[in-house]
Amino acid sequence: MITTVVAIQLASCLGYFAVAAHLVAHLRHDLGLLAGTVGLILGVQAGLQSALLLPVGAITDLLGPRRTGAIACALRALGFVLLGTVDGVGPLLCAAVVLAVGGALYNPAAQCLLAGVGPGRRSRGFAGYVAMQHVATVFGPVMGLAILSVGRGFTPLAATAAALWTIGGVLFLLMPHGGRRPALGRPRELFEGVRTVFGDRSFLLFALAASPTTLLANGMLTAVPLLDFSPAAATLCFCVLAAVAAAAQPFVAAGHRGERPWVLRLGLLCAAAAFCVLAPLDGTRTVPLLIAAVLNGLSNGLIQPAIFQRTARHAPPGHFGAYYGVLQSAAGLFSFAGDLLIGRLFDLGTAAATAALAGLGAFALAAAIAVRDP
Repeated sequence: MITTVVAIQLASCLGYFAVAAHLVAHLRHDLGLLAGTVGLILGVQAGLQSALLLPVGAITDLLGPRRTGAIACALRALGFVLLGTVDGVGPLLCAAVVLAVGGALYNPAAQCLLAGVGPGRRSRGFAGYVAMQHVATVFGPVMGLAILSVGRGFTPLAATAAALWTIGGVLFLLMPHGGRRPALGRPRELFEGVRTVFGDRSFLLFALAASPTTLLANGMLTAVPLLDFSPAAATLCFCVLAAVAAAAQPFVAAGHRGERPWVLRLGLLCAAAAFCVLAPLDGTRTVPLLIAAVLNGLSNGLIQPAIFQRTARHAPPGHFGAYYGVLQSAAGLFSFAGDLLIGRLFDLGTAAATAALAGLGAFALAAAIAVRDP
């Protein structure tokens, strides 16, 4: 099962990052959309996907991860087909909605499967899952550029992404049944899972303390282009970040280190250090940028497994999806609000931009202090 989930992750993430790296250029230059319209399309996808995580986690428990994962991949494939074939704002917003729903369904389904394996294999399985995401972060944009170079526009790239997500959906369906059977005839279980999470005060406090983690993981992706670093420097930064995060996975998986509280705290402290290094930069100093990338990559590599392991330990059998949904919806909404604030501060000038990045470091430090031992 672990091998299949890792293969699904590689195929899906390659398809996603191959398109995501070149989507803004397609919308802006190929279709001639205004920057505000591009922001609206991307914002609808990110905001809706975050908002859906709360109910979708419980729906995953109800339907079962195999069915949910197959539906997620089918929706994502349809969304990429739409991106490659439509050009109006309305149809593009429809594509964004379809992609958001598919994205909200995908991660709970894949992580539910990993949470269902034995504790002895869970750490290695999730390490492979995270590593494939970061491998795809590096190679997906390169693959997308190669397809754009030999193809005729954006459509072949979108079709390739749709094909990769279709492969992921087929692999979900080929997954053997295991563990608790989904209760399709008992929709009341949807609300039972949510009630269980909101009755777990310890987990809710953890979810609140960990809510900045998505913003911290994505903050550099937003900040580095806004700091006026060259495309080459930004690409190098993101590749270094992803490579470090992937390289950290064997360390986290060995000896079940991901289950230890200090791993999460260390990851948050690395994030705080990364944004403190990044805050005073002005787009001309590449060496400090790469130091920040290493620190942020190490942070991502430590935080993701630690949060997964904490959630898997808290969740009763059959309710991992609900727990995951509550945690990630809180993190997603925090990230959505944080991105809006950071963008506004960058518009106000250099001093405000520096304050925004220093604020991200402060959030990371506060989270490291607030996270309690299980």
